[in-house]
Amino acid sequence: MADAKKTLRVTQTRSAVGRPADQGKTLKALGLGKIGRTVDQVDNESVRGMIFKVKHLVEVEEL
Repeated sequence: MADAKKTLRVTQTRSAVGRPADQGKTLKALGLGKIGRTVDQVDNESVRGMIFKVKHLVEVEEL
């Protein structure tokens, strides 16, 4: 399994209402937008950076 890519399961747990606009746009870029929505993302530096920006709004699980 040398070619297996790590993935992250990102779930939105809090609303972006009342937050800066760039945080809402970051959630959209991750494929989120509603509380409870879950997406699987490839584990790389750019995705980690987006998650760090909205870490207070999401939960992350490594797969």
